[in-house]
Amino acid sequence: MLKPVPVAIGLRYLRAKRRNGFISFISFASIAGIALGVMVLITTLAVMSGFQREIRDRLLQMVAHATISTHGEPMPDWRHAVDIALADPRVAGAAPYVEKEALLSGVRNQPALVRGIVPEQEATTSELADKMVMGELDTLTPGSFNIVLGRELAMWLGVGVGDSVIVTTSNFRSTPMGAVAQQKRFTVTGLFEAGHQQFDRGLAVAHMADMQRVLRIGDGVTGVRLRLHDMDQAWNVAGDLALELKGPYSISDWASENANMFHALKMEKTMVGLLLSLIILMGSFNLVASQVGLVTDKQADIAILRTLGLTPGGVMRVFMVQGSLIGVIGTVLGVVGGIALTLNLEHILRVIERVFGVSLLPSADVYYITGLPTDLQGSDVMMIAAVALTMAFLATLYPAWRAARTAPAEALRYE
Repeated sequence: MLKPVPVAIGLRYLRAKRRNGFISFISFASIAGIALGVMVLITTLAVMSGFQREIRDRLLQMVAHATISTHGEPMPDWRHAVDIALADPRVAGAAPYVEKEALLSGVRNQPALVRGIVPEQEATTSELADKMVMGELDTLTPGSFNIVLGRELAMWLGVGVGDSVIVTTSNFRSTPMGAVAQQKRFTVTGLFEAGHQQFDRGLAVAHMADMQRVLRIGDGVTGVRLRLHDMDQAWNVAGDLALELKGPYSISDWASENANMFHALKMEKTMVGLLLSLIILMGSFNLVASQVGLVTDKQADIAILRTLGLTPGGVMRVFMVQGSLIGVIGTVLGVVGGIALTLNLEHILRVIERVFGVSLLPSADVYYITGLPTDLQGSDVMMIAAVALTMAFLATLYPAWRAARTAPAEALRYE
């Protein structure tokens, strides 16, 4: 097929053997630099996305997608609120709850959030029952004053299944000795492990009826927790239900409750991406050097092309095509290598561990997350490829402009 003259010459320069071996080496180094930068950036962002997904999934297994509650007062008509929520096709489950910060006392003291639930309804809003490592959630029955603790919380309290803990709340009751904090003894009947420190160290669960008696709130609850078919619609669904209930209710969703954590994770990923982009920038600088050397090496060729009628703009396009193709080759190699490395990263690390006898992957007895989760996102790959191609294209502008300014007479004087 017929090609435009600048494109044909640029392709020929890319395939031709260089008289100057150093220029060829710099061209190879620029391709390798761009490919390495793209590959490292794709793999790193995939690993960070994998950890973010793992943290988010573990969090969402324990928290409600949305919550409807009153402003500091018990919600008396919670049964009506549950019925209204379940009538909404966007809602997968709804359950009442009672929550209170308290001081738990065993062998040692530890503050924690005590949540009162109805085990049968809780299964529709969280996966707490599946996180039990000792005992059963069904042991939480009205009037039993049983309690289930996070595994780390139990360790800090120095208690186990069958032991007792005293729950002290900020509610006060009058006695002949004056006002004293409300206290109640609970029996530990189970331990759970959610894989998230917020819950494993800071959450205790009892039956809702027992917490209502401890807090003396009658039949009232703190609010209603919702699980949705589409968690991204949590805020809108909770708002619609609050308006339908026609009361002074407050709403929250999983994203707003954990906004600081997700913002920090996003900022960390962005900063790491920007820093690793410098590797691609280094490859682009090598591309500038190789193109400047090529322009110097091809002075006579440029002069002949100019005398044959090729315009300065045509000369610019010759070297822009040639340099851009180097960027395309480096980017394609980097994308292919990055995807392959990401998909096989954990296997590669395990081979390195066996060969060199080192520990690279987190172990189950130390960390919540074992292995190396990865989440290869197409948007990240496309963004990285676009950045690499843009850098490579910009790197060709100065050498191409310099080639266009070549004076034919000066270039041919000593040929």
